[in-house]
Amino acid sequence: MENWTEIKITVDADRIDEAGDIATMTVPYGIYTEDYRHLEEETLEIAKIDIIDEELLKKDRTKGIVHIYISPEENPQEAVSFIEERLSANGISYKTELLNCAREDWENNWKQYFKPIKVGEKLLIRPAWIDEFDADSRAVLTLEPGVAFGTGTHETTRLCMEALELAVKDGCEMLDVGCGSGILSVAGMLLGASSVTGVDIDRLAVKVAVENGKMNGFTAPKFNMIHGDLTDKISGKFDVVTANIVADAIIKLTPAIKEFLKDDAVYIVSGIIDTRENDVLPVLAENGFEVTERRTEGGWVCLTCKLA
Repeated sequence: MENWTEIKITVDADRIDEAGDIATMTVPYGIYTEDYRHLEEETLEIAKIDIIDEELLKKDRTKGIVHIYISPEENPQEAVSFIEERLSANGISYKTELLNCAREDWENNWKQYFKPIKVGEKLLIRPAWIDEFDADSRAVLTLEPGVAFGTGTHETTRLCMEALELAVKDGCEMLDVGCGSGILSVAGMLLGASSVTGVDIDRLAVKVAVENGKMNGFTAPKFNMIHGDLTDKISGKFDVVTANIVADAIIKLTPAIKEFLKDDAVYIVSGIIDTRENDVLPVLAENGFEVTERRTEGGWVCLTCKLA
């Protein structure tokens, strides 16, 4: 088996999220990041213990590392050039390393950095390979995200899930545009939705979402994942619509989404970098939406909206 190339990008820890977002633009099969800034707090919160492996304690808290994996068919130098150009344009200091690695190594390496995480007041995201965790009376969302899609650790996903806690009512119908791993779709069902329709342009994302639904006890037709571009394959009307995508896709989606909304429906948009918020807000207003709640974390914005 041919070896893959691992690209390691070391940046200041407080720029790790930005570096990770830039890295995700280069490959379709995912990345993982090392960030030890809040090691003790996160370990205590999740595992309820304060004993931490000595090797972890030795990690440099001032630095973060982004790991990217390039298949043998691809040119790693192209990815490196793109990433370095974007990092420099954003004023992010970096160090880049290229290493050889076997595919089975990268498929499993990232899992050690994905731990159970509490989101909002009602949910706990549990990686499928972890059996010991404290749910603390929360609904447990079991996730096998694969290497390509969301784990719930990113700010945009957490912001959406917090907004969903308020938006989802028992028996409501939900649409998840750009469903990825299906994490928001599963969360909607756990929070009380009677049915969720998810759609993603990536066939692999849809497959992963279906499997994650099954893992949590949800299957079609109540948990219906569709391969399509935005709303081109969607019909019906919904009480809650989530779009955790990017600003440009939200701008494109918003004029069309109104025909899929029930009276008094909630439209949650996320994945918006704070510098793009002022591009999204006028489009929402032009299409009759009023922002009822704004959430921010780490330079990302999530807006909960209703038709005025």
